[in-house]
This record gives sequence, structure tokens and C-alpha cells, in this order.
Amino acid sequence: MVMSNTADLIKDEARKIVMLLIEKNKAYGDTANNPPKIFSKLDAVEGLYARIDDKLSRIKMRGITDATEDTVSDLIGYLLLLKVQIRKNEKDLHNK
Repeated sequence: MVMSNTADLIKDEARKIVMLLIEKNKAYGDTANNPPKIFSKLDAVEGLYARIDDKLSRIKMRGITDATEDTVSDLIGYLLLLKVQIRKNEKDLHNK
């Protein structure tokens, strides 16, 4: 399928990120938004901040290349998970 329309390309890239997140959530459990706190005691938001910092550091050190393309996808995914967690926290506050 040839896509040249920017809107279609946005949808395709977003779909890839969503599928990546769903696959990782299935493989690892919901650890990003419900951390097991076995070693780290960070809450979900702080844990996501740490993961985002790690990905940004990798990009800073290596730049944006084909070798870091997975890092860019991971970063987008962590930012999306952060939005999800912020929404969950707001819902929890509203329900109290």
C-alpha cells in the first residue's frame, strides 16, 4: 500500500506505536502504569519520567539514526503511556 497523504502516514505510524504498546503490555504486564515496585519504589508517573529520560539520553548520545529508530518509537510510546497515567490519576482524584 502506497501512502503519500500525510494524514494516512500519521495514522499508520500511530497504529504502529499502539500495536507496539499493546504487544509490550501483553509481554511484560502493565508494569509501566502499574509498577511492581520490586526494586524501584517509583510511582507510575515518576517511573515513566525515568524511562523517558533514558530514551532522551540515548538519542542525545547517539543522535537520530536508523540504529535509534526503535528508541524514537519507544519514546513516543512512553509519552503516550504518560498521558494515559495522567488521565488515570485525574480520574482517581475525581472519584475521591
